[in-house]
Amino acid sequence: MRCAIVADIHANLAAFMAVLVDIKQQGEVEEIWCLGDIVGYGPDPHQCLELLRQTNHICVAGNHDLAAIGEIDTNQFNPDAVAACHWTARQLTPQDVVYIKELPLVIERDDFTLVHGSPREPVWEYILSISAASENFAHFRSKYCLVCHSHVPAVFKSGKGGACSFSKFSPESAVGLGEERLIINPGAVGQPRDGDPRASYAIYDSQAGQVRLHRVPYDITATQTRMVEESLPIRLVARLSHGA
Repeated sequence: MRCAIVADIHANLAAFMAVLVDIKQQGEVEEIWCLGDIVGYGPDPHQCLELLRQTNHICVAGNHDLAAIGEIDTNQFNPDAVAACHWTARQLTPQDVVYIKELPLVIERDDFTLVHGSPREPVWEYILSISAASENFAHFRSKYCLVCHSHVPAVFKSGKGGACSFSKFSPESAVGLGEERLIINPGAVGQPRDGDPRASYAIYDSQAGQVRLHRVPYDITATQTRMVEESLPIRLVARLSHGA
């Protein structure tokens, strides 16, 4: 079984389309696992939702998805995110709203638990540190957990005696799936924040027993042009160029 793991698309249609093309080029992929935040920040929320729905996929809800349909408030958002959220809400169709409303917060599939933020707090918590990761291993039953939300590729490992370690997740080396429990972040499709502006996603290969990261260039200028056309906050436009 081979599955593509995508996250934080954030209404960036150019990036999402480039990733889907790259997934097809990687060979047979049976299913897409989406970790949420399909919308928010970017200029094409409906189009990204529609494109995702056309694939064979499973998906959990992200905080921007839920905020766009009024399921959670935006008091933890910065002003740019709030402005983008209000704009996004006006772009969604009734079918988009129903789709998001029905998304679960947690999915268990094979040896994986899928969440947006963390297994302890699926909507809001960022796993950015070894201490946060260490505490979260007690909150899922599977061997492995897939998270996003930080937009930064990362791997946290629970070793002998419960000791937790961190390693960067890069395309140069695959993450082997063995007996050690892992929390894996595939980075962001639509708004990377690790200094690399290329779209980020991963492929899980059960036969090879590994998860491999992929980085994909896309037409950043096209997305930025669309954002300017829609009068989205200029800071959101600029950050795409730098992956920040």
